[in-house]
Amino acid sequence: MAKVLIVDDARVMRNILRVMFEKAGHEIVGDATSGVEAVQKYSELHPDLVTMDIQMKNGDGMTALEQIRRLDPEARVIVVSALHADKRTQARDLGAAGFLDKPFRTDEFLQQIQTALAQS
Repeated sequence: MAKVLIVDDARVMRNILRVMFEKAGHEIVGDATSGVEAVQKYSELHPDLVTMDIQMKNGDGMTALEQIRRLDPEARVIVVSALHADKRTQARDLGAAGFLDKPFRTDEFLQQIQTALAQS
């Protein structure tokens, strides 16, 4: 079971991710609606895994990903976004453990979680 921080400015997406993680046996330790809040909560909560939206008000996900990885080079962050190929490469270059395109299927979601958690 992993401790998870969900970062997305859309309440509906946060709720969808929460349900999916909980059904997979993981614990949601917090959520955030902006990149700035994500970095703050990561520092406080030290989750095992973060899901990160890209486009958010008050701090985008790519900046937050970069800041979180600077705080903790071992941080596992899966970028979950409707923005495609142009951001996928940037996310990986910044150290993202995975990338999910919205909308995604449950099996894709579960595979990304498993792959990210297996990274050391």
